[in-house]
Amino acid sequence: MAQSTNAQTEILIRNARTVLCMDDDKRELTGADILIRDGVIAQIGQGLTTSGRIVEAGTCVATPGLVNTHHHLYQTLTRAVPGGQDALLFGWLQTLYPIWARFGPEEMLVSAQVGLAELALSGCTMSSDHLYLYPNGARLDDTIAAAREVGLRFHPTRGAMSIGESDGGLPPDSLVEREAAILDDCIRVIDAFHDASEGAMVRVGVAPCSPFSVSRELMRDAAILARDKGVRLHTHLAENDEDIAYSQAQFGCRPGQYAEELGWTGEDVWHAHCVKLDGQEIDLFARSKTGVAHCPCSNCRLGSGIAPVRAMRDAGVRVGLGVDGSASNDAGNLAAEARQAMLLQRVARGADAMSAREALWIATRGGAQVLGRDDCGQITVGKRADIALWDVGGLESAGSWDPAALLLAGPQRVRYLLVEGRLVVEDGRIVSFDIDVAVARQNALARKLAEAL
Repeated sequence: MAQSTNAQTEILIRNARTVLCMDDDKRELTGADILIRDGVIAQIGQGLTTSGRIVEAGTCVATPGLVNTHHHLYQTLTRAVPGGQDALLFGWLQTLYPIWARFGPEEMLVSAQVGLAELALSGCTMSSDHLYLYPNGARLDDTIAAAREVGLRFHPTRGAMSIGESDGGLPPDSLVEREAAILDDCIRVIDAFHDASEGAMVRVGVAPCSPFSVSRELMRDAAILARDKGVRLHTHLAENDEDIAYSQAQFGCRPGQYAEELGWTGEDVWHAHCVKLDGQEIDLFARSKTGVAHCPCSNCRLGSGIAPVRAMRDAGVRVGLGVDGSASNDAGNLAAEARQAMLLQRVARGADAMSAREALWIATRGGAQVLGRDDCGQITVGKRADIALWDVGGLESAGSWDPAALLLAGPQRVRYLLVEGRLVVEDGRIVSFDIDVAVARQNALARKLAEAL
């Protein structure tokens, strides 16, 4: 189905069993209709009518679309790579860098198509992406083209690495760039693609990979550039014990202090992971309104630890969820990520540490806040029509007394997904583009990479 066929017409979601609005009043509506007009929620009520498309939702729970605040889409080409399956972060990176160095524009495009489609099937309507390596002519433009084809709302970030092995860094020298060239390309992609308007489908961010892969000067210059252009800032921070040790050895301070000194705190900044933030750093993030992308499955997979999400939330830190790269997860299921976030806080803090509804709030409204999208993340009149419909009439929810507790009893795959009022998933299948062709291309590219080794 072409995206434009229903972009300017009405769609009526009729008789949803439950609507979890995720609004300020935390409304949960029963037997409600949602009328969508020109990509915006026009009415919510009962007995609504339309001359447009009707989606019957009598067995479905409606939620805002889930929001993914941290991903490396290119990594969907390197899932479950031998040699990296059981390594900690730094060793894992050193295993995979030589493979990623063989990527080019086609690998970036196809991996993004597949990764975004996987997210869509798990209820995600908006995703960020942190692309920090550009081998063999690859550009951020490749992933933006993929997102337009799939139909998800997209926040790509122009990442970068500038300190290679010869200068004491982790990445091979072939994957690092000159810092002047990095800043120039940040300006290029912002000018070409960033849309600051309400309802924007693409917003670009600036995202040096991490404090251990770029210089202090680039971190500072990137912050100055982003604020001059009015875009957001993103990087990895305090991911594991190795990360903390590196910061203390190289910079003489903890990651939170390093970030603050270089202008990397504020409501226009969000950091990925933050597993090892201490109490002072949590307070700093709360005061400065700095956001956090919590990636529970990746943190488990790499043995990084359990992020102090309960403490962050209690302090007032803005927290969203991220699936992280599919080479460190190795899935891209955002509903599963939300469930994992809930379970880990319960393991660490007790069974009442996080409810299913709070975890779903973090996955929707919380993620929208982290990305600065007040126009998304809730089912309210006037907000963008990014809506997930979960069929609770099937096996996964059979016997559930509380269908709204999706993260306890499922399902974890949507029946319908609408982004800006357009159907991306219909009857559990991607309809916005030919996913079968993309999967075949992905598998062929993965085989080629493996054979090259």
